[in-house]
Amino acid sequence: MAGILDLLNSDLGKQIINNVSDKTGINPSQANDVVSSSLPALLGAMQGNLLSGNGAEGLINAVTSGKHDGSILDNLSGFINGGDFSDGSKILGHLLGDKLGAVENGISEKTGVSSSIITKILPMLAPIIMGYLGKQTKNEGVSDGAGLGSILGSLLGGSSSDSGSLGGTLLTSVLDQNNDGKVDVNDAITAVTKKKGGLGGLLGSLFGKK
Repeated sequence: MAGILDLLNSDLGKQIINNVSDKTGINPSQANDVVSSSLPALLGAMQGNLLSGNGAEGLINAVTSGKHDGSILDNLSGFINGGDFSDGSKILGHLLGDKLGAVENGISEKTGVSSSIITKILPMLAPIIMGYLGKQTKNEGVSDGAGLGSILGSLLGGSSSDSGSLGGTLLTSVLDQNNDGKVDVNDAITAVTKKKGGLGGLLGSLFGKK
């Protein structure tokens, strides 16, 4: 399973960044920074829901029922230019609840992109990552929380198969803000909203950003 750095560097990652840039008017470098900070936070929030049991059943059903089957990935420009991100807003509400504003502001502070634009980008990204997870669960025959947790862990660098990779090890250490050996929603939010360093700084350094 590819980690999130592989995803961001893949053709799919580049498509996401370019379409976000075109839709919002920010330049590709800014879009890269926002997406690089946002996806790990969303994935960490999902993993946190599974670990805590808070919304776990709904999340599992959402990615295994066929609603998010990955077809969204076949026409990203059509989805983003279509402008209907109501599903994304619902996903964010389930994942982050009243912490959504803190995440938006944290990403804004880290990237220098207006929070009003961040509020538009996150609902675009949420259905895309759900579609990606839905496609992965289908490909791997996953139908339960343990299987989904394994996929999320791999993306976040938390699985044994990724533990030896530089990106995986660094991402796990940065996301695990309370040093309990696992990533949960509070870890992800803390990493994104820290004023200095944290996840945005790490991903920026790995992507060659200053």
